[in-house]
Amino acid sequence: MSKSLVIVESPAKVKTINKILGSKYKVTSSMGHLIDLPKSTLGVDVDKDFEPRFIVVRAKQKVLTKLKKEAEGKTEIYFATDPDREGEAIGWNLVPHLAPDGKKKIFRVVFHEITKEAVKKAFEEKHAFEPNKINAQNARRILDRIVGYLISPILWKKVGSRLSAGRVQSVALRIIVEREREIQKFNPVEYWQIAVLLQKDGVTGNLEAQLEKIDGQKVDLKASHETQRIAEELKTKLFRISAVTTREVRRNAQPPFITSTLQQEAFSKLGFNAQRTMMIAQELYEGIEIGDEEAVGLITYMRTDSVNIANEAIDKVRGFVGKSFGSDYLPEVPNKFKSKKSAQEAHEAIRPSDVVRTPESMKKFLTEDQQKLYDLIWKRFVSCQMAPAVFENKRVEISAGSYQFGATGSTLIFAGCLSVYRTNEEEDGKQDLAPYVENDILQMTEVRPTQHFTKPPARYSEASLVKTLEEEGIGRPSTYASIIQTLVLRNYVTRERGYFTPTQLGFIVCDLLVSSFPKVLDIGFTAKMEESLDLVEEGVLDYVKLLKDFYGPFKEELDRAMDGLEKTSITIDKPCPKCASTSLAVKWGRNGRFLSCAKFPECRHAEPYPTGVKCPEAGCDGELVERRNRRGGVFYGCNKYPTCKHISNKLPVSAPVIEKSLEE
Repeated sequence: MSKSLVIVESPAKVKTINKILGSKYKVTSSMGHLIDLPKSTLGVDVDKDFEPRFIVVRAKQKVLTKLKKEAEGKTEIYFATDPDREGEAIGWNLVPHLAPDGKKKIFRVVFHEITKEAVKKAFEEKHAFEPNKINAQNARRILDRIVGYLISPILWKKVGSRLSAGRVQSVALRIIVEREREIQKFNPVEYWQIAVLLQKDGVTGNLEAQLEKIDGQKVDLKASHETQRIAEELKTKLFRISAVTTREVRRNAQPPFITSTLQQEAFSKLGFNAQRTMMIAQELYEGIEIGDEEAVGLITYMRTDSVNIANEAIDKVRGFVGKSFGSDYLPEVPNKFKSKKSAQEAHEAIRPSDVVRTPESMKKFLTEDQQKLYDLIWKRFVSCQMAPAVFENKRVEISAGSYQFGATGSTLIFAGCLSVYRTNEEEDGKQDLAPYVENDILQMTEVRPTQHFTKPPARYSEASLVKTLEEEGIGRPSTYASIIQTLVLRNYVTRERGYFTPTQLGFIVCDLLVSSFPKVLDIGFTAKMEESLDLVEEGVLDYVKLLKDFYGPFKEELDRAMDGLEKTSITIDKPCPKCASTSLAVKWGRNGRFLSCAKFPECRHAEPYPTGVKCPEAGCDGELVERRNRRGGVFYGCNKYPTCKHISNKLPVSAPVIEKSLEE
């Protein structure tokens, strides 16, 4: 019988780690959280220094029973749960259940990649649990429970059932709603631009230049007639190159991925949402069968906010770069990157566990999605330890009387890090300006006046929302995927082509929360709370003091909200077909909006949310109604289903507004 028990979180790791450790160890999984706050009550005694009442999760009772049996007769238990605050707490909460008499030796082991070297090193460096990490995680869990458990019933009472609030989730919703209101209030402003195509004798092709100044002042064309007058006048002008400037620009390598930047790039380059990215990354981390070899984790731990790289990994990737690309591509000293202040430097960035395992060599062992994400991670890591790319940027200034034009171009001289990895923005300039020198006389072949309108700010995509949350210090990158998923599932936002639009319900919930809980919904306050949790982990701040400082003002807001708010109800002027009610109420359920009799529960009539648009199918007299798929996307189907099975992602014509304005 093996004398030592090893507990990991995910069952996918068990086989891989078992092979690495050998027969002296028995590796088993906790299947994530086994111990948590109860669902039916607050589970926190606010009068006893916020003492949490952790219980065994009902659905995990059998798992705990199995772990207890595995622990019988073992003299040592190693907790190899994930290397973060949450993993620390998951392991610690199991100790009283698996070693209640205190006679077993308890160890914490931490590794950031599942390879033979990393795992064995972690067991050699076994240590005790870290109380400050546990306190920080418990403080976060208690804060989230207090906010969610105490605010959500107000939403049920004032708006409707199946709604929820969250300390970070609700701030993310506010960010999306405020952006949408900016878009709604935006008034486009007309402006004009003038471009010219210029020809130099002996040079094939045209030089395109933009009008930049008139009489030395920056151009600002507002009207068509003024633009057309200038365009006509330019036909009589002599065009001469007045100045040519050239400068060399170096573009340094980008840092390796952290959780948030991986989510952003995976969305931008691969079209993966945050949840999909994290799921695939976890598969790559937990272990992949590579032919006849043992299963091995291909990347380091995917929940991290640190760009730190282990010295051994730096040495290996520098050797790879030197051998594969040559000495010109290798910096004299390793590239160093600075993490943001709150990052946990003990963690590593997301990188390949072994750079020699190239994406091409791994392709046959991976699914298509795994291959795409591994390729992204591998290339970003290799490029981060390569020499800067070098561009020659050239600018040509052209005078035509009182008018000054400009043209720019960029030529890649040395690819450096860009030979392996570049973002969508890092593209070479298309114009070749090499043939043009000062005092060249150019012939205008075409003038192009174009009308434009200023554009509203863009709606948030998964990538831009994650970037904003990170920049504002809201939540932790490891939580972003679940926050976004919750907003969609609660019907607070819809996700169309990767971009978020608040629903009517989202506006209502956001406005109610902002007016009732201005502090909790304040972006700066939420960011400050994250900093405070970091201080708890560092041992600088007592977590009970943090909770007390938060709870006092929060309880005052909570009491005012419960007493002062009136129930929100949105109705439309449509009679109920089953009773005498002259209106139907807009409500929200698992599948999105629907209509219910305004006299509910006396009358229980309900029907799908209408659009006012007839079904386009020939011979069908039905109407399209709004529906929602499992991923939270909105689509439209015929209300005669299943007789008519028409569905579409967009309405064939504009739908009339049937509900009251949100601004009323």
